[in-house]
Amino acid sequence: MTIVAESFWLWQFLGRLHPLIVHFPVGLLCVALVLEVISWFRKSTELRAGINAMLWIGTISAILAAGLGLVLVNQEDYAGKGVLVHQWSGLATMVLAILTVIALRSGRVNLYRSLLILTVVGVSVAGHYGALLTHGEDYISSVLPFGDQPNVANSPANNAMFASLNTSKQLTAKQVQELNLEIRSILAHNCYSCHSATKTKGELRLDSKALIMKGGKHGAILKAGHPEDSEIIRRITLPADDKEAMPTKGKRLTENEVALLSLWIKAGAPWPSGAEKSIYRVAALEPRLPILPAATVDINNPIDRLVNVYFHKNKIEWKSVVDDRTYMRRVYLDIIGLLPTPAKIQAFEADTRPDKREALVKELLSRNGDYAQHWITFWNDALRNDYSGTGYITGGRFDITQWLYASLKKNKPYNWFVRELISPTKESSGFIKGIKWRGTINSSQRTEMQAAQNVAQVLLGLNLKCASCHDSFISDWKLADAYAFANVFADTTLEINRCDKPTGKMAGRQVLFKELGQISVDAPTEKRLRELADFLVQPKDGRLYRTLVNRIWAQLMGRGIVEPVDAMDNEPWSQDLLDWLAYDFVQNGYDIKKLIYTITTSKTYQLPSVGVKDADLVMAPTYVFEGMVRRRLTAEQFADAVSLAFNPIYQDTSIVKMLPKTIQKEIAFPRASLVKNDPFLTALGRPNRETVSTSRTSQANLLQALELTNGTTFNEALKRGAEQWKAKYPSSDLLVKELYRKSLGRDPKPKEMIVAQKIVGVQPSVEGIEDLVWAISLHPEFQLIY
Repeated sequence: MTIVAESFWLWQFLGRLHPLIVHFPVGLLCVALVLEVISWFRKSTELRAGINAMLWIGTISAILAAGLGLVLVNQEDYAGKGVLVHQWSGLATMVLAILTVIALRSGRVNLYRSLLILTVVGVSVAGHYGALLTHGEDYISSVLPFGDQPNVANSPANNAMFASLNTSKQLTAKQVQELNLEIRSILAHNCYSCHSATKTKGELRLDSKALIMKGGKHGAILKAGHPEDSEIIRRITLPADDKEAMPTKGKRLTENEVALLSLWIKAGAPWPSGAEKSIYRVAALEPRLPILPAATVDINNPIDRLVNVYFHKNKIEWKSVVDDRTYMRRVYLDIIGLLPTPAKIQAFEADTRPDKREALVKELLSRNGDYAQHWITFWNDALRNDYSGTGYITGGRFDITQWLYASLKKNKPYNWFVRELISPTKESSGFIKGIKWRGTINSSQRTEMQAAQNVAQVLLGLNLKCASCHDSFISDWKLADAYAFANVFADTTLEINRCDKPTGKMAGRQVLFKELGQISVDAPTEKRLRELADFLVQPKDGRLYRTLVNRIWAQLMGRGIVEPVDAMDNEPWSQDLLDWLAYDFVQNGYDIKKLIYTITTSKTYQLPSVGVKDADLVMAPTYVFEGMVRRRLTAEQFADAVSLAFNPIYQDTSIVKMLPKTIQKEIAFPRASLVKNDPFLTALGRPNRETVSTSRTSQANLLQALELTNGTTFNEALKRGAEQWKAKYPSSDLLVKELYRKSLGRDPKPKEMIVAQKIVGVQPSVEGIEDLVWAISLHPEFQLIY
């Protein structure tokens, strides 16, 4: 909503009074509500005169602020969805304030109070979006501990390049690439709020090379090679109270950020020629077979041979592999998601065959039903498949449970697995159909764009979500790329919307990586999807298979070769290992079980797990691989472990009944992967699956602690089980030993036996057994995969 206003100085002056005026009613209306609440409890009329005055003044000020805001929007180059939300919430606040005064004057107390609350809510919403427009989209998130803040000071690029700044050495190609990434990040977080397509103050935009070099209405902002003569450096180094200082509001640039900008200009403001894509690291698309290092007596698995080179390079010594019990528990949980029984552990430890670990892995991979029931959790998360939730009641969402379970059970080759997801059968169509959200949604969430985003993220390790709204400043991808890919899934050509605003432009139809093939633009949707599937599963699409092997590695090892696993353009800690695994995967018939076998029988997998005090270190660019990252059981693994060791947590079999009867017969108990989500599983980390989830945090949190302490689901299962164990084991000695064997795979230590017997009592009580099981289930040896 805009009004026409000439750029006469008076209009500009009045427009800029908008922030001054709008802050006045914010304070008065909020204070009026506070005083009104106080008057409810005090039952006094002594505050009424003050409240009435604040309401009148606040309402008049809100009217003035709304009017001046409409003038301001025409003077300061504002645009985008945020402006619209701010405008309409401000106008709504004005209307609510007027209605509040009318209700007060008419004596309708309940209506007046309700409207006053809504008015303050409107003020808050309008104020929040006003702050985002004034201070930038990260105005709130940047100060939060989990906010998206650029850590320039500690970045590897910063450490590498300051040496060059002091010695005047020429930057290497890698340093130039990293410097460009840092510069783009600095500009995005500090300058885009005023100098981008959303808002262009002083006719200056800083979101592309051409526009940066062009400058603004006052001329060029930088002189390549001479930061001391560059206007941008002068502005960002002025005192904060100087009227020409930049940024004008919000946090100032740090010394390191200023130094990086100066270095960039001193180096000639390098920007890769041609497309801006080369600012970022772009992983190779084609497959690659690295030469394997020579084998030795004790290092012959291809994975170990490649890791051995990495260890030598990083001066890491090989450690002894874990013992049989630890290894057995590890592969059981990783391959079928269950604990081994005490009898299986005892037999394995007594086995003297040199290849018994390989034989164990083969046996577990042959347990097709257990394998499917475990790995369906991984794929449910990634493919956004769930058993209840948004869209199922209205028919705007379709599950793929039967197809997915059957595919895992028969170990469908991954190329066919992908083919049937993209060019779907009726049973597998739910993935690309996405969720038809009820009501009005933004353009980036229409089902065709969901399909583009999900296929890119899950199958190609590529984030298109930013580029679905505007040209991404964290990757190479443009808005036109995202719409062209979304159009492959669309029955009609989509109009490009930038920040949910129609542009009048139409995108074509195009695969993200043009090297893979050209879609038949005018073909029916069904044919286009067949073509897309054929293009993506080609052996020459190394991206698809690197993404898959990296996900499986991350699932088994606690950390991907590339992290995050959805950012496959990031640098792997071992390019050779990633490339070899992907190449070998294709050569072995796209067999995920063979991939799992290769990994889990390697010496690398069998190394002791590595504990990490700070989870951020695992994702840091400086990460050095030393072995499996110690991780917590997933929600489903934990529930199944408690069910097997003590008593089934779940009784619900509704999902099991959805499966074919031949499959139902092989399910011994309701696995947590096959039950609907509930507060217990949510607290332990199971996502709602309305968005793609390709990784779960392994960190404990307060919600988990509360659920394990007071949660109904867990405590009821413990109580039922305690009653059964009490009836079966009248002796505390036998009960404690059996419980330790089933839960931890070993006998209790002498001190543990003494403490456990005190907990359950000489004659075991239900309460005592519950307490002991609860204590064991919280023990690190039970909760962690070592």
